[in-house]
Amino acid sequence: MTDVAQAGLFPASQVAQQTAVVESPNGIFYGSFGDTHVAEPDLARVVQAVPATLAKALARHAYYFVPLTIADEEEVLVAPSYTVDLGDRAVCHRNVDYEAAEITFISTRLMQDRFALAFEFFINAGHHFVDAAGVPESFGKLVWAQATANVRGETSQDAWESRRRALDRNVERNGGRSAEPAPERGRKRDHNAIREVSAAPPEAVVDEKAKTMYFESAFSDAIAIYLLSLTIDFDYADLREREYPLIAAPALAERLRHIAELFPANPGYEFQILYRRRG
Repeated sequence: MTDVAQAGLFPASQVAQQTAVVESPNGIFYGSFGDTHVAEPDLARVVQAVPATLAKALARHAYYFVPLTIADEEEVLVAPSYTVDLGDRAVCHRNVDYEAAEITFISTRLMQDRFALAFEFFINAGHHFVDAAGVPESFGKLVWAQATANVRGETSQDAWESRRRALDRNVERNGGRSAEPAPERGRKRDHNAIREVSAAPPEAVVDEKAKTMYFESAFSDAIAIYLLSLTIDFDYADLREREYPLIAAPALAERLRHIAELFPANPGYEFQILYRRRG
């Protein structure tokens, strides 16, 4: 503990005890500690973006925005300000059980901009919702129809890998070929028909555990992207990562519209998908 004090670090439990918690109008509990470099109005705007219908499932959670969160071997520590050395030791977030709640400490100084900070908060909120309430059956049917229709790409590395594992058995059963039916020669390919046929083929053999993980990853990703769209304007390409191909834009739009139906935006927020004209 002496070494921690000399380094200017605080145990996460101490920060939780001493930091005032604010309840956002949507029901989300959050707090701010130290030199976060985030103005309170901006932080409040991000937190309030979570629809009240979604926030109900997060009653046991609180979100603390701190400069740096450090996952030490024995305990989680918080730095009240940024230094290069501490920044090298810090992690983006860490969950800590405190009394009857789970607190997520988010390192604001590791985020390069508002986009990164908001997305870090939203992806945590999405995972916490899934843990508490699961994945709606309607969303599972949607993403599985897309997956079995071989829609390109995914929304995260976890979603990409779990989807691949879930469908691997179908590929093996078909001798390395996709389970998608081939169109008759000389006839126009009917994508809607292919989707309907491949959505629930009676002969399909899937890895059910991987399929469940895929639904959970895809749903939490979709929640995070939807909430991000309510908070700031961003380009679809901003979601691109190197580790996996980004999901096709029409498929993502279909998922986001479904999320918007499940969780309508709070007053003062608007969901829009805008398409850039070519030429």
